[in-house]
Amino acid sequence: MPRPILPVPLLILGLAGIASAAEPLGPPGAPASLFPKPDRPVAEIVAAQWALEKEREKADEVGQVARLMGIAPGQTIADIGAGSGYYTLRISERVGPQGRVLAEDVTPRYLAELQKRVRKAGLQNVTIVRGEPHDPRLKPASVDAAVLVHMYHEISQPYGLLHNLAAAMRPGGRVGIVDADDIPSRHGTPPALLRCELAAAGYRETGFSVLEGGVGYLAIFEAPAPEQRPDPRAIRPCRDEASRGAK
Repeated sequence: MPRPILPVPLLILGLAGIASAAEPLGPPGAPASLFPKPDRPVAEIVAAQWALEKEREKADEVGQVARLMGIAPGQTIADIGAGSGYYTLRISERVGPQGRVLAEDVTPRYLAELQKRVRKAGLQNVTIVRGEPHDPRLKPASVDAAVLVHMYHEISQPYGLLHNLAAAMRPGGRVGIVDADDIPSRHGTPPALLRCELAAAGYRETGFSVLEGGVGYLAIFEAPAPEQRPDPRAIRPCRDEASRGAK
C-alpha cells in the first residue's frame, strides 16, 4: 500500500501558493550569457524598501516622479524591482481602473508579501510578475513607462536587463531610474556611470532632476526600438571610475 502523504503546515502552503501566483508574463529574452558583466560592484539586495514610507510621503517622492515622467490615467507602468510595493500601490491610483501596473521582482519573499499587500488593498489593476535578474519577462510592446527605484545598483546584469526591457516598451516608452548619487557599494549609482550604461544599451537620456526632500535623483531615458538595440556581444562595459576613486 502507498504511504500516506504527510500533512504540510497550512502557513507553508499559503506562502507557496502566493509565491507561485507570480509568474513571468512574457517569453524569455536574450540570455545573460550574451552580455558583459558590469565593471562595478553589485550591491546586495538587503531590504524590500530603501527608506521609511513616512519619509518618502513627506517628500512626495512618487508624486515628483509621476509628474516628471508624465504618468497618467490609462497607462501601463512597469515597477521593476517593486520590492515592498511602495510605488506599485501609489501608481495604481494614478493610472486608474483603465490603466495597469506590472509589479516585477526577482525575490520570492518580496513577491509573496507584495501579493498579499495588493490583495488586501483590493487593487484590480495590478499584476505581480516574477522576473529574472537579466530579464523582467514582460510581454513585448506592452509598457508605456517603467520605473526602477533605488535598485539599479543591485542589478547583477544591467546590460541584459535593459536590453530585454526595451523589447517590452511601446514606441517612445520611457524609463525612469531613481537612485542616490553615490557609488554602488554604498547603494547608489553615479549619474555619469548610469548614463554610460544606459547609452551602451541604446537608451537616450531625455531628462534629469534632483528630487526634493533628499530622496535621490530621477534620470529619464527613452528606450530603443527592439530592432535598434545594440548587439549584446558588441557592448563594452562602462568603467566605474567613481568606485576606483573612492578606494
